Amino acid sequence: MVIQWFPGHMAKARREVTEKLKLVDVIFELVDARIPLSSSNPMLEEIIHQKKRVIILNKSDAADEKITAEWVAHFKEKGLLAVPVNAQQGKNLHAIERAAQELMAEKFARQKERGMRPRAIRAMILGIPNVGKSTLINRLVKKNIAKTGNKPGVTKAQQWIKVGKTLELLDTPGILWPKFEDQEVGFKLALTGAIKDDLLNMEEIALYGLHFLEKNYPNQLAAWLGLPDYAEKTDTEILAAIAIKHGYFDKYKDPDYSRAAEWVVREIRQQKIGRFSFDLPEKGEEI
Repeated sequence: MVIQWFPGHMAKARREVTEKLKLVDVIFELVDARIPLSSSNPMLEEIIHQKKRVIILNKSDAADEKITAEWVAHFKEKGLLAVPVNAQQGKNLHAIERAAQELMAEKFARQKERGMRPRAIRAMILGIPNVGKSTLINRLVKKNIAKTGNKPGVTKAQQWIKVGKTLELLDTPGILWPKFEDQEVGFKLALTGAIKDDLLNMEEIALYGLHFLEKNYPNQLAAWLGLPDYAEKTDTEILAAIAIKHGYFDKYKDPDYSRAAEWVVREIRQQKIGRFSFDLPEKGEEI
């Protein structure tokens, strides 16, 4: 299965982002803490050039805490500030502005020496679809000013939003890239909800998730599935066993593989298995 998704409004959004760059001081790159590499747009470097950047690891409550700490250290080694947050619950959001202030400290010091009062930091929020940009903005401004939705492609236009007196945000639509060079990236994005489900083969996505969990989180997987002979089953037998266990049958009374696959993906997205991360920094990924 080849996963691609690049609606027309995304191409337009990229052009608009490029035009607005000169107006901002800092880029807030919002990524999914479970997949900080896979959810980081590889086109971002060429889009933002030398702009200062804060990497916001959203949905950190769903990610493996140990792995998230390793990613923060990984970014620090590369000279990048990374901040784990939970936008849904409003946790650790103060660290975002603190990181921006740290990046702007030298410039503000020069302005102060010249007798200038530093203005509010202007930041542009960038991220792929469904990573939580609108939820983060609403939490920061403490009201529902940005439209949210648990599906990709909700934000369709740019808007300036004030966060108190010290920060101004430019929200932007989520931007994916035209082609995933590594199809594993596509699987990870699909599993975490960044790509519309109607574009996906759910059985392939579910099996990818099951194989990953079996390799990296075997105890969590075993406790969740409750299939003692899981390791001895083929992919088809695994989906069949899940379907039978949960009562998913087609009109011929055979196991419904599609519904079983949808259940697997839904459970993974809803954290029914526990906390886990799909991108692992010890493999030497670059970002």
